[in-house]
Amino acid sequence: MRRFALSAGVLALALAGPEGEARAARCHGNRSRAGAMWLSIAHPGLGEYYLKGWGPWRNVPEKKFWLGFIPLYGWPGYLQFKSAEDAYHCRTNDELQRGKP
Repeated sequence: MRRFALSAGVLALALAGPEGEARAARCHGNRSRAGAMWLSIAHPGLGEYYLKGWGPWRNVPEKKFWLGFIPLYGWPGYLQFKSAEDAYHCRTNDELQRGKP
């Protein structure tokens, strides 16, 4: 649990970084980037689901959400980081590989 808290803190600091006022703190639909990131830290896929406006179940990114239940791959693990990064950058895709938007 301590490692998870440390990882979440490091992730938040890395993603927050020094950004000017020019870069909006909101995604499409006036949704919070930070809120989406924290939802994805809670469980992979939730941040993207939030960015899509919640709604019907088909809006959930299936791969990230269901694979997020696999220990150390989904939560806590790689998918948690990937989902948080995508949500913070307002991406709502279901791509699992790093480097692909």
